[in-house]
Amino acid sequence: MALTSTMYAFEVALANVDRGVYESLEFRMAMHPSESAEYFVARLLAYCLEYREGIAFSRGISDPDEPPLSVRDLTGSLQRWIELGAPDAARLHKASKAAPTVVIYTHRDPASLRRQWEGEKIHRAEQIALYALDRALVDALVLVLDRRMRLELSVTDGTIFVNVAGTTLSGILDVSTVR
Repeated sequence: MALTSTMYAFEVALANVDRGVYESLEFRMAMHPSESAEYFVARLLAYCLEYREGIAFSRGISDPDEPPLSVRDLTGSLQRWIELGAPDAARLHKASKAAPTVVIYTHRDPASLRRQWEGEKIHRAEQIALYALDRALVDALVLVLDRRMRLELSVTDGTIFVNVAGTTLSGILDVSTVR
């Protein structure tokens, strides 16, 4: 018997002061059985931090050639490829050729990722933004993860604040580039 995905419903009051984005979001996310809770939380945070018109989740592992998150314009043209975790150099090279903007959100050590990509061919590597999520924040969110969640997420001066069930969690968003 095949395992099925678990659905999560989120209500997020988003206040991204750094980008000037203030929205009330309601969306659902599916967690595949092979997906780690840390990766799932990184995907949730990336969606909120990158939120803009045209953002969408991919169909998941059923479509491995697509980015986990993307932003398309009204014509359907790919504008932003949003990668998660620890993508390999070949995937980043492909992404950079497919979209004008590529960003990575990771819950991994950015220094070890850069070592992994060292010497590899990555188109426009110096233009690919690497956002390292604070591991303590990701771990804390994993502990409170529930199938129905209300969050208040704000970003100010590179610090993420998440209020969930009356508790405020915070972490630094470290920003650099692939090279």
